[in-house]
Amino acid sequence: MTAQEAAITFTLNGRKVTASAEPRTHLADFLRETHLQTGTHLGCEQGVCGACTLFVDGRPVRSCITPAIACQDAEVRSVEGFEEDALMARLRAAFTRHHGLQCGFCTPGMLATAYDIVRRIPDADAARIRRELSGNLCRCTGYAGIVAAIEEVLAGDPPAAAVVPLPRRGPPAIPSAPADQPAIATAAAPADRAPGLPSLDAEIDGAVPLSRSLILDAPPDKVWPLLQDVPAMVACIPGASLDGPVENGRFRGRCTVAIGPMRASFGGEGAVRYDTAGRSGRLAGSGRDAASRSSLLGRLDFALTAEAGGGSRLVLDLRYRLTGPLAQFGRPAIVEGIADRLLADLAAALAARAAGRAPPAAESPKALGGLRLLGAALAGLVRRALRRG
Repeated sequence: MTAQEAAITFTLNGRKVTASAEPRTHLADFLRETHLQTGTHLGCEQGVCGACTLFVDGRPVRSCITPAIACQDAEVRSVEGFEEDALMARLRAAFTRHHGLQCGFCTPGMLATAYDIVRRIPDADAARIRRELSGNLCRCTGYAGIVAAIEEVLAGDPPAAAVVPLPRRGPPAIPSAPADQPAIATAAAPADRAPGLPSLDAEIDGAVPLSRSLILDAPPDKVWPLLQDVPAMVACIPGASLDGPVENGRFRGRCTVAIGPMRASFGGEGAVRYDTAGRSGRLAGSGRDAASRSSLLGRLDFALTAEAGGGSRLVLDLRYRLTGPLAQFGRPAIVEGIADRLLADLAAALAARAAGRAPPAAESPKALGGLRLLGAALAGLVRRALRRG
């Protein structure tokens, strides 16, 4: 074992195993190369295609973005660990009957997600099954046979008892270097912390610009106090929450986005300053999703003006940079569509609060519905393309 490696011990398919690996080694490579468990397939290696999905402590995870060292003392179950599992046998047989596989590359991850669906959502209908499968990509089948196979299993004998979520495990301890070896210096931030809050006046290298203007059905003197109330603003955004009080214009918080079975939870910090006389301000923030190792930096300038008829106009000028595996969802055209839908919801919530009414019910109080927003964005792209044609 080299100075860069650490010993990792966990239970793999019912058998305790121990081997050494570098901290950067992901679980899929660790299983395939060290333990020769090649049933776990690697596709995108960015946590998007779902081919590498398997179970850690009873939960489906993307093994290509899960550090092997994070599985210390865990229960890991790959496709090879379901040989004697009655429920998986029913799923395999149903996949065969309904032609739910062709090339088979996506099948191990697809079966893992199907297994999770049947145990976790015993009343799932076809639409719900498709939503849950949205994080597993297949280039062959068109998904119809896969959905039919899962429906068949759900309609049969009751599956195993529903999974009880296990408590979230803390970050793994990194072993100390032996006395005769130098310690490895690291400047990495904690897994759930942002890489650092940018200065309110600093430029963001490689930033993508996005400008928008919102018309609010409320006068400026009602809207401006809300813009200065950070907790009230956060409450208008589904999936967003503060981790504590706002102190001297600085705060910490979190925003969770769900796309099918995939969830990204950005934890980070922000700072804001206001020009009360000009009813304008600037917000800077940074966030990191530990699971996908994606980071987000952003700076937002905003200004509020009066509109004819007693309304308000909120002008927004955003500069942002998204890095890591989730950046492939950050193409500017798609981000613009998602932002338009999100800002429309935000405008409705602000107008309602300014009028003393409860804001419209959010899609989910726990997570921003990325699938709905992404669908709306893609529909907008299609409409614009048709208009150009």
